[in-house]
Amino acid sequence: MIILGTNSIKDTGYDVANSCRFNSAGDDKMDRTIESPTLGTKFTFSTWIKKDLNGDYHHILTSSANPGNFDIIRFDNSDNLQVIFQGGGDTLTTNRKFRDVAAFYNIVVAVDTTQGTAANRVKIYINGTQETSFSTETYPDQNLVVNYQVSGKTLRIGANTWDTSTGHEKLGGVICETVFIDGVAHAPTDFGEFDEDSGIWKPIDVSGLTFGNNGFYLDYQDSSALGNDVSGNNNDFSTSGLAAIDQSTDTCTNNFATLNPLYPTGGGFDNQSGASFEEGNTKFTTDNGDADWGTCVSTIAVSSGKWYVEMKKISGSEGVIGIRANNSDNDNAYIGRLTHGVCYQQSGHKRVASTQSTYGDTWTTNDIIGVALDLDNNKLYFSKNGTWQNSGDPTSGATGTGAISIDAASSTVLGVYYIGATEINSSGNGTFNFNFGNPSFSISSGNTDGNGYGNFEYAPPSGYYALNTKNLAEYG
Repeated sequence: MIILGTNSIKDTGYDVANSCRFNSAGDDKMDRTIESPTLGTKFTFSTWIKKDLNGDYHHILTSSANPGNFDIIRFDNSDNLQVIFQGGGDTLTTNRKFRDVAAFYNIVVAVDTTQGTAANRVKIYINGTQETSFSTETYPDQNLVVNYQVSGKTLRIGANTWDTSTGHEKLGGVICETVFIDGVAHAPTDFGEFDEDSGIWKPIDVSGLTFGNNGFYLDYQDSSALGNDVSGNNNDFSTSGLAAIDQSTDTCTNNFATLNPLYPTGGGFDNQSGASFEEGNTKFTTDNGDADWGTCVSTIAVSSGKWYVEMKKISGSEGVIGIRANNSDNDNAYIGRLTHGVCYQQSGHKRVASTQSTYGDTWTTNDIIGVALDLDNNKLYFSKNGTWQNSGDPTSGATGTGAISIDAASSTVLGVYYIGATEINSSGNGTFNFNFGNPSFSISSGNTDGNGYGNFEYAPPSGYYALNTKNLAEYG
């Protein structure tokens, strides 16, 4: 069992190599000044996005510095998709809500304001299917020149253009295959196709499209210039708040695990209302207090195979990292407490279903803890800064040298294990930064798994793999 979305398991044939991670709590954005559009009344925008949080605005593409006359493509704070022209005078708001934070959505907005029929002037497609049900449905006037196509205006990805406050209505998550076509309202089939076997919407190569004067294609493959336009137009974007570490291999053709903000974080959502997920859901900070302890877990749960994950502790003195096999928002249901739960504590102890015993070295902030989960042999190993604890050898198979023995996933209630962490200090908070192969913290060495996937500080043991959909298709 896994929590996955679009383009999940199947190898699609066309691979997207990179994405760009936007942190909604920061000041991440890309800007360019529009120059000499081909045609101001027609355009198509397409991108793939995996959003990080629900219940907040996510501005994907905006134009104009005037708060009374802006154009926007965004998720609103009710998780509907909105396409807005002229400061809200013309708005399409979907009835459908988009709340899957583990899925990549392909958004295509095709605009042709020359059309005589109002409903033909703006068409919205999600994963290849047109949206036709709207709570707000007001179309632009015929022959309107949209702000995305006006020379001298600012075109922005990742934030609105009228309020630059840090963390205000910013895009959060990762985006890839970002395309703008100037002068043509394209069909979604120019950007993707339905897989003939699975029926899953998947990307196709767009490099052969004609982009028009104002068009661009961002593939995010140059980590030193994430705003680089590869369409041939050189319509590059300047970046703010983004760095090389924000380039990711978490894409719509190889979806990596992140932390799941929909999972109970400990003590119920009310008691952890101040908990935060940042950096595309790879960083979690608890909101401990009143004896409740914040917990985070992976979006992908596994029932077989061998998997490697790293975690860097940013703050907190009583963290634990490990596996759990069930959902619970009980205040005391930290990782390692419940049946089938196992953890490695900062104190150096291990806990197996709440029973504590000696295990390995103590660890603290800035240490990197590795997790090697072997569900073929039902063994679990932990490392501290590259050294396997208890003289463990994750490659020892059924022998399980230095391993913690665990129950088979099939014996658990859900039949799967999640990887996660908890801060069990009720008077202080903890921050955990996870690396499922898509790190948001700096890596000094750089190691991939045996399939060439991921970017880890320490080499994954032979036979262990990053938690992503291509590896799951082969080994999960």
